[in-house]
Amino acid sequence: MSAKDKKIYIAGHRGMVGSAIFRALEKLGYSNLIGKSSIELELKSQKDVEQFFQVEKPDIVIDAAARVGGILANNNYPYPFLMENLQIQNNLIDAAHKHNIEKFIFLGSSCIYPKLAEQPLKEESLLTGPLEPTNEWYAIAKIAGVKACEAIRKQFGKDFVSLMPTNLYGPNDNFDLNTSHVLPAMIRKFHDAKMNDHAPVTLWGSGTPMREFLHVDDLAQAVVFVLENRMENHLYNVGTGTDLTIKELAELIQHTVGHNGNIIWDSSKPDGTPRKLMDVTKLREAGWEAKISLESGILETYQWFVKNISKLKEIKIS
Repeated sequence: MSAKDKKIYIAGHRGMVGSAIFRALEKLGYSNLIGKSSIELELKSQKDVEQFFQVEKPDIVIDAAARVGGILANNNYPYPFLMENLQIQNNLIDAAHKHNIEKFIFLGSSCIYPKLAEQPLKEESLLTGPLEPTNEWYAIAKIAGVKACEAIRKQFGKDFVSLMPTNLYGPNDNFDLNTSHVLPAMIRKFHDAKMNDHAPVTLWGSGTPMREFLHVDDLAQAVVFVLENRMENHLYNVGTGTDLTIKELAELIQHTVGHNGNIIWDSSKPDGTPRKLMDVTKLREAGWEAKISLESGILETYQWFVKNISKLKEIKIS
């Protein structure tokens, strides 16, 4: 069987990450891709996941399914961010192991690393210090997933690999101001303010923290690279290796959107981790690196947002 004919299940194929991976594989000629909506397959149900694996028998699984959100959502809803992510990934990882899936790619986040870990963040920094309190619930779940994949790789020699991307953005992002991450939230705020006669925009924190951003299509290409190669290590950071301040990001987005009003920084709100720059040496040495610039990526994302704004659904969390 050709590699491109193998049955590949992409969990979370309708989300920003999963849809980007689906598009990338389709474009490359992968012809046997599976995606299931949450109505078709409840990933939090061990019974449903087990039955899915028995019936579909995928060869490869890419886990892009997760409950995600920014600082506000993580702070306000700690239990679902911990429990639902554990349920989703544990069901998928265990079923993949039991059914002898030949390759499993687990996607996490750079927030798994300690809040004050040495910069840039190396894979070896995992579990060396306390986490950022505002997103530790999500981070703990993702750490458990990384360690589960590592344990299966160590004990059974299976090709289970974890990828930890930096802050992602791009088409199909979440632009709901109550649950979104910083970059899409800024796009939404500056756009709304522009439409409101260039009203002032209030942003959280001081603007001094530094962040790295990766276009989701770059992440998709990293997933394809890992899919097509046997990786030496169990854990790889995925990023650009460069960062900027939140203030610089705000000014870049403001310019891209065409907003001419003032920016007000609300320093009573939390900044989060002071800096989160990824050390991407391992993946770069393996043969992959990001290609999309932040300027062109933000412009493309804003154009997508404007085109799709009438169809965007606000996400409700309970």
